[in-house]
Amino acid sequence: MALRYAVLALSLVTLAGCGGTGGGARDVSAHQTTPATAQAASWWRPKAGVSWQWQLSGKIDTSVQASVYDIDMFETPKSTVTALHGKGRKVICYVSAGSVEQGRPDYTSFPKSVIGKKLDGWPKERWLDIRRLDVLQKIWAKRLDQCKAKGFDGVEPDNVDAYQADSGFPLTAKQQLAFNRMLARVAHQKGLAVGLKNDLDQIPSLVKDFDFAVNEQCAEYKECSTLKPFIAAGKPVFHAEYNLPLSRFCPESKRLRLSSIKKTLDLTAKRQACP
Repeated sequence: MALRYAVLALSLVTLAGCGGTGGGARDVSAHQTTPATAQAASWWRPKAGVSWQWQLSGKIDTSVQASVYDIDMFETPKSTVTALHGKGRKVICYVSAGSVEQGRPDYTSFPKSVIGKKLDGWPKERWLDIRRLDVLQKIWAKRLDQCKAKGFDGVEPDNVDAYQADSGFPLTAKQQLAFNRMLARVAHQKGLAVGLKNDLDQIPSLVKDFDFAVNEQCAEYKECSTLKPFIAAGKPVFHAEYNLPLSRFCPESKRLRLSSIKKTLDLTAKRQACP
């Protein structure tokens, strides 16, 4: 799912309570930190202000003048990643981590017990029970192995704010933190940079765990200032708008040092960058 679930964010109430896991699912402390082994690993650390391209559909256009590409892990062959590296680009693999998509080659790896409700607007995609780290971490690690084998430099895990959605599971903010930290920890262990997708309310708690942020429509919803902790840490915010003209968001993006582009909802190669 490319378009964030938080399109309805202004109508949601921020959930910050720490409830029980329910349903016998495992709960992991939200205060779990990245172990020394992951901290000592080597991975790409992008700098704030770097330019980017985001393309999740259609044949990848490798001629776009952007330093970083964010493209689909399953659909992109290793040869495309190699070609981009040959042009001096860094390449991020897009993978939905908090949901399962029908049609993905590993769809049957997800037990029915961890599959929840459909995502609004995405009938072939369902939320996952992020409390089940015992199941999901193994699948995540295998996906990252594929990402690494194709030569990607980083990963964009999508749908990491299920606790704010009607997922079919009684998820808490604490459980979301534990899941997101697991995603970051395993990515670093694999030698991959990792980005935090949306999940604005948890940025203060997670900025130390992630290497960059990916955000949709913070200008439209007047939320861009919440991303400042990443910039303050020297980490880029890869930001996309769909509906606003460049003149409506580029001035603020420049002031905040966001890496901002305008894209179409289908996320083809078409791209407008702030001048």
